Formats: sequence, C-alpha cells, structure tokens
Amino acid sequence: MARGTLRFWAAAKAAAGIAEEEYDASNLAEALAAAQSSHGEPLARVIARSTFVVDGAPVGGRAHDSVVLTDGGTIEVLPPFAGG
Repeated sequence: MARGTLRFWAAAKAAAGIAEEEYDASNLAEALAAAQSSHGEPLARVIARSTFVVDGAPVGGRAHDSVVLTDGGTIEVLPPFAGG
C-alpha cells in the first residue's frame, strides 16, 4: 500500500466537499473506489467523467488497476472543464 494525496478539482471538489484527502491504496482503481465509498454517488458520477494525473503523468486510457501508486505521490482528479 502507498500513501499520498488525492486532489479534487472543480466539480470533483464540489462533489467531495473537500479539496484534497490522503489515499492509502496500491493502485489508482483502489484509491478512486475508496474516495467514491467515502463521498457517495455525487463524486462517483464526476469520477466517471474525469481524467487523472498521477505523480505529474496523465493516466490516459490505461486501466486504473494498472496505475501503481507511490508513497508521497499525488492523484489529481480533473473533471471536464469549460465544455471539455
């Protein structure tokens, strides 16, 4: 397991009700599942439409369970912005 910071932007921040929280997970899929479990359906809907940046690198189309997390790392949750 790795520990780091999960950052929510724009609609994700509004749905979670916070700007960031810690994660304790081995991969991106686990971290996102934990966040959805903690914050409920509103965040789950935003995450379904979001893109992610892990430790400064865009995740793109990679399977979320294949994105390994690091201690002290960051996950950025980026919902669609301004029509994007």
